[in-house]
Amino acid sequence: QVQLVESGGGLVQAGGSLRLSCAASGLTFSNYAMGWFRQAPGKEREVVSAINWSGRNTYYQDSVKGRFTISRDNAKNTVYLQMNSLKPEDTAVYYCAARPMTIATKGYDYWGQGTQVTVSS
Repeated sequence: QVQLVESGGGLVQAGGSLRLSCAASGLTFSNYAMGWFRQAPGKEREVVSAINWSGRNTYYQDSVKGRFTISRDNAKNTVYLQMNSLKPEDTAVYYCAARPMTIATKGYDYWGQGTQVTVSS
């Protein structure tokens, strides 16, 4: 049974930082690309960032480029999202997701339950 468990969310002031973690189990982690998505109230879920199986290829949504960094540790079956210079518009539930091998913005097979990130102004 595949499980993705996010952690690290919370309340932070604008300009602050958070690091999200997503621990995976029940799959061969190094065979999967990982993505971070978010959904704000009243909005559709959107991709924030993604990383391929090796960590060599990454993708970022334009609004987070230069502020967020995705990384992974295949030895720990964990993917991270370092979020700096947070803005109130980053407030959302953040989800991690897994898809086989190649980096993409859609087509994810497995999803976590999400972690709330709230940025106050």
